[in-house]
Amino acid sequence: MSIRESVNHFLELMGRKLMGGGEKAIEKQKKKGKHTARERVEMLLLDPGSFLETDLFVEHSAKDFGMDRKELAGDGVITGYGKVHDRPVAVFAQDFTVAGGSLGKAHAGKIVKIMDGARGAGIPLIGINDSGGARIQEGVESLCGYGDIFFRNTRLSGVVPQISVILGPCAGGAVYSPALTDFVFVVDKISNMFITGPQVIKTVLGEEITQEELGGAMTQSSISGNAHFFARSEKEAFSILKKLLSFLPSNSGEMPPMASAVPPKHELDDHVIPDDRRQAYCVKNVIRGIVDGSDFLEVQEYYARNIIVGFARLNGKPVGIVANQPRVLAGVLDVDASDKAARFIRFCDSFNIPLLTLVDTPGYLPGIDQEHSGVIRHGAKILYAYSEATVPKLTLIMRKAYGGAYIAMCSRHLGADFVASWPTGEIAVMGPEGAANIIFRKEIAAAEDPEACRREKVKEYERKFANPYVAAAKGYVDTIMKPSDTRSTLIKALSLIDHARTGASHGNIPL
Repeated sequence: MSIRESVNHFLELMGRKLMGGGEKAIEKQKKKGKHTARERVEMLLLDPGSFLETDLFVEHSAKDFGMDRKELAGDGVITGYGKVHDRPVAVFAQDFTVAGGSLGKAHAGKIVKIMDGARGAGIPLIGINDSGGARIQEGVESLCGYGDIFFRNTRLSGVVPQISVILGPCAGGAVYSPALTDFVFVVDKISNMFITGPQVIKTVLGEEITQEELGGAMTQSSISGNAHFFARSEKEAFSILKKLLSFLPSNSGEMPPMASAVPPKHELDDHVIPDDRRQAYCVKNVIRGIVDGSDFLEVQEYYARNIIVGFARLNGKPVGIVANQPRVLAGVLDVDASDKAARFIRFCDSFNIPLLTLVDTPGYLPGIDQEHSGVIRHGAKILYAYSEATVPKLTLIMRKAYGGAYIAMCSRHLGADFVASWPTGEIAVMGPEGAANIIFRKEIAAAEDPEACRREKVKEYERKFANPYVAAAKGYVDTIMKPSDTRSTLIKALSLIDHARTGASHGNIPL
């Protein structure tokens, strides 16, 4: 073959590969409101021309597995390296236009290779999932492929950030790879995740449910908690993803990227806490009054809403924030809130991101359902995560800090480096009302006016115990300050705490 013929053959082959499953398959993808795999890679990578594709010519012959097409372009997955904010990332994007993005031996081999490349280069791994699942025609080879991927997800956990974007179906065994990664993105009316589909459920259990109700984006974001970020379009998902990356180091051996310090748009008011301790308020307003530019990227916004987790900056430095949300269930800790917080804490600790904890909680949620759901086992996870964490840990007690929840929310006793309280802080075994009813039970019962006696005893308990001064006198609280001084105090504290370390000591999943 002459040089001209070789070049022409190469160009023809390239053109065919770049078209994925062909024009008809691409048109079908578009009708579903979905972008192609290549368009998705372009949306992800901010830096034009930065994508270096690998293994474009890898494929299995379809006829070897009894399939109609003569060839499977790239075996249904695009892999390579590119840059976001001038920082390198490793990417794979399943191509639904090629055999439904089904995973076979060569497909899995490409993903495994890019995962190994991400680990070797010490850069984030981003997986774009859009697949019909295992390629049935390849039998055990496809199952082996999933196993190889799961193994690497686990070995990469806590070493480089792993991010999954679900932009189509993700069913059966395929769902476990995203579940092993650090963050999962879903898009409304496009993403679906489930172990068994609606038809199988109907056949086996006789229950009818739609695909969207079973495993759609909002279901995974609000009910199951499998998804961390919900977006209304693919473009919005990639925009949030790029913002997330701006807070994260490339690997566990690096520190998070710094930025210029920006004051909050609205400073904290000294009366941010209501006079009535039973009155709710939104802790997000407190967060926005503390962090740079009032900019807070919330994680798992729709799940376990009684606790808030997410990323922000404090004087230019990324921090992970864990905060009780008094507006939901009074900010109690329960099974789901404990799991949500523990996993986030472990991620921050793996990647050298300081933790800021904002406390206003009456305790762990009581009840038969919680006890039978294992609140003891799940509640212990947040204790373990904070105790294990070696990154700088700052704690602010805003109002209620009762009982075991006071300990759990990064108290001095779990290794907090700096503990501050507002004058409204209430650190006690339980709330004044409940405590007074127990401690002064006999006196209240014997009083001429039991209700008036009870009110007086509640006030007595408040004066003696339900305040931050007792804990401060014992050295468990480092400083008591006005809310308006919070940002400057936390900045000073963070600048003095230096926990330099390299390498992750654990993965991201709390057992």
